[in-house]
Amino acid sequence: MTKLNETLAAQWKDAANLVLGVWLIAAPWALGYATQQTAAWNAWGVGAVITISALAALIAFQKWEEWVNAALAAWLIVSPFILAFGTQTTVTWNQVAVGVLVGMLAIWAAMTTEADDLSSKA
Repeated sequence: MTKLNETLAAQWKDAANLVLGVWLIAAPWALGYATQQTAAWNAWGVGAVITISALAALIAFQKWEEWVNAALAAWLIVSPFILAFGTQTTVTWNQVAVGVLVGMLAIWAAMTTEADDLSSKA
């Protein structure tokens, strides 16, 4: 098994968050709300940071990367209501669902993965 395959097997939660981050970046176009400035920029910005944090965790796992994603997940869940686009059902459901998934995966990874376990596999 290659090092990449071993890393992905050990850190599948980070790989899933990477996919969710990329989805969040693409969602404004895919779901047709790219012209809605506040909702779209929220998705692009948070999606970019989730993607970068998940990539960083795949390269060199640190628990702080998981907590960054957990905080961003909490923001995604409340942001439709704070930024006043909560009446847009599709956008709200997408951001809340991605937020819940990212948060669960990030906290799970932070609680179950030790940096020492991953460095011993290198």
